[in-house]
Amino acid sequence: MSNSTYILDDTLLASTGKRFLNYIIDIIVFLIAMYSFGIVLGILIALGMESIREWMSGLGDLGWNLVGIVMLVSYYTLTEGFLGRSVGKLITGTIVVDENGEKINFGSAFKRSLCRLIPFDGLSFLGSRGWHDSITETYVVEKKSLDESLKLFKDFQLIGVQEAEV
Repeated sequence: MSNSTYILDDTLLASTGKRFLNYIIDIIVFLIAMYSFGIVLGILIALGMESIREWMSGLGDLGWNLVGIVMLVSYYTLTEGFLGRSVGKLITGTIVVDENGEKINFGSAFKRSLCRLIPFDGLSFLGSRGWHDSITETYVVEKKSLDESLKLFKDFQLIGVQEAEV
């Protein structure tokens, strides 16, 4: 078998419209998660856990901003690290991969998540690849198209290879 390595084709990249839709869906999911977190804290306080009320009072604006950042980084790192896609990408049929079309690892997912904290990163993909893509050398592509392209590549690699005799 050949030592050739699959290299992602730019024609597989997700459109700007899908990227924007991913962003909107993920923001909605994140807001739902934040509200759910608040509801859980409220229920715990109602059940008599006064230490949570004290903790919440002591957080202040900076503390709550840090809670939000931790939740945002966790959301993207976990979804893209485990699945290769956030909820937005799952709904739009896109996936994040490396240049060889392989699922990214948790290190890359974490770096992508941190890069999303760069001011205006959410708009950076409107010009070309987003900063959280280019900095981490990852790509958001159409999953179906990627699967077809990988299958064609693997099938092409088999041309001329003799079957092993049984």
